[in-house]
Amino acid sequence: MAQDSAADTRQQQLNLIKQADLTHHLHPFTDDNALKQHGPLVVTAAKGTRLFVETGIQLLDMVAGLGCVNIGYGREDMAERAAQVVGELSFYHTFQGATNPYTAVLAKKLSEMTPGHLNKSFFTNSGSEANETIVKLARAYWRLKGKPEKIQVVAREYAYHGSTLMTASLNGLPAMHQAYGLPLDGVHHIPSTAWYRNGGDQSPEDFALTCARALEAKVERIGADRIGLLFVEPVQVGAGVVFSSPAYWAELQRIAKAHDILIAVDETVTGFGRMGEWVYHPKLGIEADFVCLAKGMSSGYQPVGAAMVADHVAEVLAEGGVTQHGFTTSGHPVVAGLCLKNIEILAQEYLLDTVRESLGPRFQDRLQSLADHPLVGEVRGEGLAAGIELVADKATRRQYPLDQGVCGQISNAALMQGVVVRPVGNALVLCPPLVVNDAEIEHTVSVLESALDEVHGRLTGGD
Repeated sequence: MAQDSAADTRQQQLNLIKQADLTHHLHPFTDDNALKQHGPLVVTAAKGTRLFVETGIQLLDMVAGLGCVNIGYGREDMAERAAQVVGELSFYHTFQGATNPYTAVLAKKLSEMTPGHLNKSFFTNSGSEANETIVKLARAYWRLKGKPEKIQVVAREYAYHGSTLMTASLNGLPAMHQAYGLPLDGVHHIPSTAWYRNGGDQSPEDFALTCARALEAKVERIGADRIGLLFVEPVQVGAGVVFSSPAYWAELQRIAKAHDILIAVDETVTGFGRMGEWVYHPKLGIEADFVCLAKGMSSGYQPVGAAMVADHVAEVLAEGGVTQHGFTTSGHPVVAGLCLKNIEILAQEYLLDTVRESLGPRFQDRLQSLADHPLVGEVRGEGLAAGIELVADKATRRQYPLDQGVCGQISNAALMQGVVVRPVGNALVLCPPLVVNDAEIEHTVSVLESALDEVHGRLTGGD
């Protein structure tokens, strides 16, 4: 009887939470009609790679909370660090030259973890804010260089750089533009290297070079004296983990440098160990003038972002006097303290080495076993990031119409078996915590195979 009463109380509390959410919470990237029909998913706790939802249901999170919880959920050492810093210095701003022991040390640490010419950090609360900051700093740089017309920005199709007005404009995602009358003037897009979807009869290598040379065509149309910044992701994770070849990066940079265009690299997802490196772009031969860091910087334990600025840019910006930009909580001491502890954990537990040398290769190898499935066109990945491209016809690489929701059907089927993967267009994205183990990887592959079979049977009229 007591157990029944406790269960009833928990259910009543859950119902109150759901009703409060439905009545008062405006969710990001959520279909409001679907939310009203099915109600919110209440996540009550998390530990390691596991989420605990509703009345104790356990889920294996193979997307690490949108690709950010690199060290895993619910670590006591992170909680202890948060309590320590709150007790010492719960908050003070960094305006007018103020700093604190955590923020100053974090800035130094980031300069040591990135290429040697990136020695300045501007702290923000998210990757969106860091990318917005980069656009503003680039505009300031060109004004100080006597070229105020170089305010046009080029990004790539399928890109995701954030949700502010400018960063949403940078996104190569029409759905994020239509609702808000975007993109803003002065933002342009060139093709993504998503060969499987868009490569046609070209080889992957030829298609990649065609995509890179689209920047040259854009310069010819707009004018080199007007384009000041090129925004790229080393891997387009949000597009389905789309990679670009070394030849592509070499050609793209050749064109950018020939026309005096600064390069901003968005490492929001790829940084802090996901690819087995602190930052991934040097491995690809990319030389950045700006780098965006976020997500894995704190493993999602606190909102954070940083715009890393190259020395030659920072020196020009210093000539402009006061930086007329910032956020109340830029360089928050508690956030910085948690970032430092997160970096310490990543280093002391050799998580980058493990991802690069053993866990990452095993993860990729096991996912490749799904490549022969009738619904799978291509499995792409490196480290602990992978994209499974879905296909209607392998011979022609024809995709299912997006409004058919095949990707969502598969992710829902996996969710019903306790595994969280992310549907993105016609691709499934996996980017688990860096503490995922072999048994969890095996279980995920088994669940995905079952989910693919279930949806394929439904599509083909099978049982």
